[in-house]
Amino acid sequence: MDRPLRLTIDKTSLAQNWRTLAERAGVPAGAAIKANAYGLGAREALHTLAEAGCRDFFVSIWAEAEELGPLPEGTNLAVLHGVGPADMEAASRSNARPVLNSVEQVARWKLAGAGRPCDVMIDTGMNRLGLRPEEVGALDGLAIDTLHSHLACADEDHALNGTQLQRFREIAGSVQARRYSLVNSAGIYLGRDYSFDLVRPGLALYGGIPRDEAQAEIRQVARVEAQVVQRRTIRAGESCGYGATFVAEADVEAAILNVGYADGYLRGFSSRGTAFAGEFALPVLGRVSMDLIAVDCDVAPSLGEGDWVEIDYDLRTAAEASGLSQYELLTTLGSRFERRWV
Repeated sequence: MDRPLRLTIDKTSLAQNWRTLAERAGVPAGAAIKANAYGLGAREALHTLAEAGCRDFFVSIWAEAEELGPLPEGTNLAVLHGVGPADMEAASRSNARPVLNSVEQVARWKLAGAGRPCDVMIDTGMNRLGLRPEEVGALDGLAIDTLHSHLACADEDHALNGTQLQRFREIAGSVQARRYSLVNSAGIYLGRDYSFDLVRPGLALYGGIPRDEAQAEIRQVARVEAQVVQRRTIRAGESCGYGATFVAEADVEAAILNVGYADGYLRGFSSRGTAFAGEFALPVLGRVSMDLIAVDCDVAPSLGEGDWVEIDYDLRTAAEASGLSQYELLTTLGSRFERRWV
């Protein structure tokens, strides 16, 4: 069945972004494919990036690991949330490594992990997941593949970045692991002092711009298109949409598009978003509804029912227009999209 929404993902741009990030970091780059590869499709992202040369992948929970199916030869997977009380059965039948985040998880893995390698997260200032530095004695006896930490403020020039770097260096000097990893997409742009042995990009792989330095080299990966349901004239003095927040000062030609907040095109785009019919910009009129938006199509006289328009989904500009984060823009894209990998 044909769908009136299309999400087109550019495999070449995804692979090129991964290469760009690895080159900038100067060390191997893994790939965060959690949350269904930030909404684009985890299985497809896994195979596209593995073909490009990526060998390390990260998901959040064991259900995500299982949904991926068999991994491409030569790749490995880590589960960032570790092993909770109900996770050991899934972990025992998986080749994925847990990223242990607490003394309790360490004890659980020692008891039931049968000496298998694991990863460990150390909290150096994020205060989210991870053992505190004073708890690293609990790691004795583990076979640690990768020791991780995570920066809290990598997307800005913040004093905590340097503090966390120094703390991680000190811990890395006292905890034996095969590799050490500190940064995500934004952290890569802080410089190679932060790279250690492995970097873990996510957002920038999928076209996000985590810092200004990335603007010139990260490619857009996802393009959003919606079909026109109806073309209509909003007459002078008439309103359009819920709340009557748009009132036409003169007659306006409007295209009603088959997309709304149920699809992840959220209400922050109300009267602020844009679509394109070729080179013509079509501003959003009034509020975004659950399944529909209206756009001004005066400049596109031939646009009509069944035609396709592209939604402006350049992540940085769309974030500025909507007030949403680039992460939200990607991960909220809904299941009604036909996802096309090209």
